[in-house]
Amino acid sequence: MSDIFDPQLDLFATAEEPSTEKTPVDTPVPAEATAKWRDLVTEINQMRFDYYNLDAPTASDAEYDVLFEELKDLEAKWPMLVTPDSPTQTVGGSAVNTFAPVAHRIPMLSLDDVFSVEATHQWLDRCLTGLGMNQVEILAEVKVDGLAVSILYENGLLTRAATRGDGRVGEDVTANVLTISNVPRQLTGDFPASVEVRGEIYFPIADFLDFNEQRALRGEKTFVNARNAAAGSLRQKDPAETAKRPLAMVCHGIGIYEGGQSQPDSQHAWYEQLKAWGLPVSEYTRLISTHAEIDEVIEYFGKHRADLSHEIDGMVFKVDSRQYQAALGTTSRAPRWAAAYKFPPTEVHTRLLDIRTQVGRTGRVTPYGVMEKVLVAGSHVSSATLHNQDEVKRKGVLIGDMVILRKAGDVIPEILGPVESLRDGSERAFVMPSHCPSCGAPLAPAKEGDVDLRCPNQASCPAQITQRISFMGGRSAFDIEGLGDESALALTQPEVNRFEVISALAAGEPVLLAETDTSEDKTIQLDSFTRENLHHGELITQAEQLLPRPSETVLTSEADIFNLTANAVKDVYVWKYGKFPRNVADETGYEEGWRQIRAFWSTGRRLKSGEWAKGQEPKPTQDLTKMLDQLEKAKQQPLWRVLNALSIRHVGPTASQALADHFRSLDALQQASVAELAAVEGVGQIIAEAVVAWFQVDWHKHIVNTWAASGVRMEDEATEELPQTLAGLTIVVSGTMPGYDRESAKAAIIARGAKASSSVSKKTSLVVAGPGAGSKATKAETLGVPLVDETKFQLLLDEGLEAVLA
Repeated sequence: MSDIFDPQLDLFATAEEPSTEKTPVDTPVPAEATAKWRDLVTEINQMRFDYYNLDAPTASDAEYDVLFEELKDLEAKWPMLVTPDSPTQTVGGSAVNTFAPVAHRIPMLSLDDVFSVEATHQWLDRCLTGLGMNQVEILAEVKVDGLAVSILYENGLLTRAATRGDGRVGEDVTANVLTISNVPRQLTGDFPASVEVRGEIYFPIADFLDFNEQRALRGEKTFVNARNAAAGSLRQKDPAETAKRPLAMVCHGIGIYEGGQSQPDSQHAWYEQLKAWGLPVSEYTRLISTHAEIDEVIEYFGKHRADLSHEIDGMVFKVDSRQYQAALGTTSRAPRWAAAYKFPPTEVHTRLLDIRTQVGRTGRVTPYGVMEKVLVAGSHVSSATLHNQDEVKRKGVLIGDMVILRKAGDVIPEILGPVESLRDGSERAFVMPSHCPSCGAPLAPAKEGDVDLRCPNQASCPAQITQRISFMGGRSAFDIEGLGDESALALTQPEVNRFEVISALAAGEPVLLAETDTSEDKTIQLDSFTRENLHHGELITQAEQLLPRPSETVLTSEADIFNLTANAVKDVYVWKYGKFPRNVADETGYEEGWRQIRAFWSTGRRLKSGEWAKGQEPKPTQDLTKMLDQLEKAKQQPLWRVLNALSIRHVGPTASQALADHFRSLDALQQASVAELAAVEGVGQIIAEAVVAWFQVDWHKHIVNTWAASGVRMEDEATEELPQTLAGLTIVVSGTMPGYDRESAKAAIIARGAKASSSVSKKTSLVVAGPGAGSKATKAETLGVPLVDETKFQLLLDEGLEAVLA
């Protein structure tokens, strides 16, 4: 038997021939089961070809997994359907004619997936039972989402590289792999006469984003995702093209091993050996042994997957001991001693139903996609940003397309691009509106050459007011719990959904009206006679007459936000879509549709007499009470938060902190000239001009004066200046820093006298690289710039450069 290693999923296995044991046939396979099996095999094989050979998937990983599990279940029920070339018995992909074929002396196997924590526990229990043990060490690794390769080193020199293909025959990509910077041409140390290293080629996340940005600036089509970009880059016919793309590799095992010393006896020891030879290995592996530790690593990497340097789509768990691996054995397709836990998908396919526009807090009008609701990254998504009209054209998406949607963690959902092969000709192009969708003002660029269109009606455009008030409550501004999107909308546009409610009534749908001081909850609906005898315009009029008068708008400017009272919002009602009781009296059965609810006060409960039940009159909700309390506390927030909350164009948290630290009061800031503002470290000419221009507008001054009159603090108290431990230095922080977000880390550097730069150059004094640092760490090493990890960030702030380099 020979040691083999799965290159895509980091697994050793023991070579075995497929089982020849026949399953007794007691019952004929129904015709419908056979037909279903053929359909599933055909569809899965096509998906595999599109994914592995064309690097242009027509289905998401989640859709593939559903079909694959369906095929496994069907074959489990009817074992006589299983054939040696079934997808459940083979590895995805095949060799194509673009490159010379390479036969793998030791096959590159696949791995069985599990989709729940419980299934991972069951896999571990099966391993323990098979070994007759109560506990065994397990190696947990992240599952790199890249392209599997094997690299042959002879006498330490790289002589051949090949893709996995179908597991037995791959493609010769030697010339292209030689261009990858972290793949050594010559091994170091005590290496064997012949060794085949297996691993994943991937696009580092930071490099992928930069690479796409540069392509967009050149007017070239951008890549949809990093995995397909890596695969396509490795298959370039011209190695010079591959060399232009910042690919990287991570190694996770050995295939052939000849003419060397005795091999390591565990998986993790193999990684130490690979590293000693100068090969890149993952920094994210952990040795564990219990169910609880499995849960812990799944939870940790599930939360931090966006912080890693490369994309992952799950975790790989395997028995660490090679002796125990051999004892557990393998099937024809995958080892029994390993399992891959799949995270909920971050990329799915869904239908783009429409492209609409929305207005931001600075007047920028952006398109967004309205899609068929789909589950992605653990939450249901039905809309996603498209940034601007040029981005829509660049992505090439049409209304009606099947699109690829991505959502990772807390990242805003994004439409990556269309699945062009699924178009049927009914799709249509998006046309950007010429007028504001909120207030109707003509749209125009802020200045000549701008891509973005903006609504100039900043003072009274309802959408802009809503967005500015919502932003005020955010963490980078006043940080007011309860003042988010929904509250801001209720305060500024409580009737924003009114016409949709009227349209629903005109279509015959029921609508539930909320109780008021003079009536109780009731369901309204146009009767069939009215709907059959009135034309559409009359139906709309009739439906509108059924609704109560619109709620009054509480805020028409952010100026009065700090003067809110509970009584001022008592009669604010909003329209929500969802389920409500079909019979209000006894709540038996439910309808789905629009309902009217109080935004800030409880509903209350009435007696049959019509009187309020004692102690159950409408009253302020706990959320409202908390929001009002938070508004009062927010009046004492530091000056930089006040400045950031004003929504001055180009002024974010970093510039706000720099300006606040320098001028100490809003009055001093208003009196400063462009030159004085621009001279502040971290500000510059563009921000300086934006600040001066903002304070020259009368309604802007009104906001500041009203906030001041309401008790908002407009100057910082005198504090002891922080030690200037970093004076004169240029520091680049990349990745995650413990105890800091991106903006606060930059602010901490600036407060200690350094310039916080976003790019690495020869003038950079130091790069601090945390998880997810990407290309900046690599560039620092290339340029000879000092580099430390995130654990030394606080020491750098406290004691300076020499302390971290000592």
